Amino acid sequence: MASPAPPIEESRTQPWLPALADEILEEILVRVPTPEALARASAACTSFRSIITARSFLRRYRKLHRPPLLGLLIDTEAGFRPAQAPHPSAPLARALVAAADFDYGSFVPEPNQSWLNPWQARDVRDGRVLLDCTGQFDFGAVFTNLAVCDPLSRRSVLLPPIPGDMSMNVQQDPVVQVQPILAPAGEDEDTTLFKVICTAHYKTKLVAFVFSSVTSQWCIAASTSWSSLGTVKPSRRKCLSRFNYVHGCFYWLSVWRDKLLVLDTCSMEFSTVDTLTGYHSQLINQPGRSRRVSTVIEGTKGALEMCTLVDNYSPTSYYLYQTAQQNNGESSNEWQLKNIIPLPRRCFYGIAGAAEGFLFLRGVREDQWDDISHGVIFEDKDVDFFSLEVKTSELKKMFRKTYTNRPNRVYPYFGYPPLFSEPSL
Repeated sequence: MASPAPPIEESRTQPWLPALADEILEEILVRVPTPEALARASAACTSFRSIITARSFLRRYRKLHRPPLLGLLIDTEAGFRPAQAPHPSAPLARALVAAADFDYGSFVPEPNQSWLNPWQARDVRDGRVLLDCTGQFDFGAVFTNLAVCDPLSRRSVLLPPIPGDMSMNVQQDPVVQVQPILAPAGEDEDTTLFKVICTAHYKTKLVAFVFSSVTSQWCIAASTSWSSLGTVKPSRRKCLSRFNYVHGCFYWLSVWRDKLLVLDTCSMEFSTVDTLTGYHSQLINQPGRSRRVSTVIEGTKGALEMCTLVDNYSPTSYYLYQTAQQNNGESSNEWQLKNIIPLPRRCFYGIAGAAEGFLFLRGVREDQWDDISHGVIFEDKDVDFFSLEVKTSELKKMFRKTYTNRPNRVYPYFGYPPLFSEPSL
């Protein structure tokens, strides 16, 4: 005859039983597919919550699950624009707005000079926002005041200015433009450490200054002449303002018509990539079509990919041509057509940015145009912002807002619910 099972109280004397149960439960919870579902699980019982809110668990979860897109920061305005229903991230975006401060005034110190403009976002990455402010009437300012902040934890760091002697030691010519960008965080680094890269455009040189939160100092990380890149110096004054980060490199698309400027963040070296090869040469002159804007996107298997916005003159319709750089066995790589994505009609589109496998579009409905032949006039126009997941070609409307100034570039904010977020500063 089988012996009866021991009382429940006896099993509690075995310390490995609850530990094993917690370990199994953690393996189950870390596989919960969405942050929304994990938040519901956390609210279900205290034992779930204690596991989910543990720092080690959150780091595991963030490595396995990409943070959802919660909203956008826009270059022509202050503040954060959350994703709105029916976008799937709308509930998480509302929770972020309730917990964070995207006005910055409560925790980012104002510069001593009262004549400076308010802080404005210049880049967003890893939960951090890079801010700068320039003089209200100093339109030629290049070395601006910079700050890095975490709107959720409400922490900030004011960056010291780039030393003047450091800049002059690199190049005696006056600087034409400085573009500040946030460097990506390393996977194994302390999540509160950060770097800021300032690419400086001089008459004959291109320089990358880097600020490290470890040393709290600037250094010169890269310097090259325009001629050593195999091309002439840029003709445009503000050529470094549009950039994308893909697979460890920053890409600038508006420097030249036929090349991309590249900064490898691992080697800290500048280089160029030809863009008018292969299928891209066919996109230039298409009868009845106009090639608008191209942008670098995150491709599959490490390949460099681009999306080019093309419109038909009559009837007006827009398409995204997705191309990938393919090695043809020779010294150069050819761009080949990978996909054509038609966009919904009766709307006029523009590319506003790209990040983390998403392309961001702004659109003005056809009935909002005053004069199609003269382009979009943004005064009192309703502008729709869309996210397009490149992998699935799925287009989702994020929100609509009335604008008086043309919104050119957006900075997407990806994140987790406030309960699952750690301070990034």
